[in-house]
Amino acid sequence: MIDDLVIETVIGCVIEVHRNLGPGLLESTYEHCLMYELAQKGIYAENQVQLPIQYKNVNIEAGYRLDVLLPGELIIELKSVEKLAPIHTAQMLTYLKLAKIKTGLLINFNEKRVIEGLKRISL
Repeated sequence: MIDDLVIETVIGCVIEVHRNLGPGLLESTYEHCLMYELAQKGIYAENQVQLPIQYKNVNIEAGYRLDVLLPGELIIELKSVEKLAPIHTAQMLTYLKLAKIKTGLLINFNEKRVIEGLKRISL
């Protein structure tokens, strides 16, 4: 299980990115800046990690990618949309199950205050 201090640090990095960039940019821009902030805090993360599906004992590359992954600990799914929708939560739950990770952060950078677009999801 991921340490709450790590989650707090990640959220601090998210806030820092949003404070500097504001809403309205592409998801990929926020992703690159978040990766920079995480590295500055000494948090190892990978971005655009392929997530295969296991179907009848066969790994199938179906094109799923995790935006940001703290290996074995946390999935961070980034959005830049008008409003988070139930499909975004469903996507995160599926990613958590497939990756066998318990906790994820769903973050919508397209908010006046990014904290209003942040959702912690756990299995």
